[in-house]
Amino acid sequence: MPSFVIAEKCDGCKAQDKTACQYICPHDLMALDREKMKAYNQEPEQCWECYNCVKICPQQAIEVRGYADYIPLGGNVIPLRGTDSIMWTIKFRNGALKRFKFPIRTTPEGSIDPYKGLPEPDYSKIKQPGYFNYEAKKA
Repeated sequence: MPSFVIAEKCDGCKAQDKTACQYICPHDLMALDREKMKAYNQEPEQCWECYNCVKICPQQAIEVRGYADYIPLGGNVIPLRGTDSIMWTIKFRNGALKRFKFPIRTTPEGSIDPYKGLPEPDYSKIKQPGYFNYEAKKA
């Protein structure tokens, strides 16, 4: 189910150039209604349900209704982002709550080199069939 904004909670991220959900949405679906100063999902049918907007919203104004196969009617999933972790609250339809806390990062931001230890690309092979930019390390 696509993300949706709870208008009563949304403050439009205090009228900055871009809301947090606009910044984080990988599909550029979130938009800001400048008259109402409320964010909204402009194309719900295109939503990937990645929860990025839900996790980053400082007002907890965005939710994603889960599918009935994992969230029975009346239940919901609410992430609360802290500075070092995300607390997921799962509410079941019988009212039972479960909480899970996961770290956001285990390394300082910007400290990871994704190409460390990999060979330099061989651009002479780029047009060969089946060539990809990663070659397995030879032991």
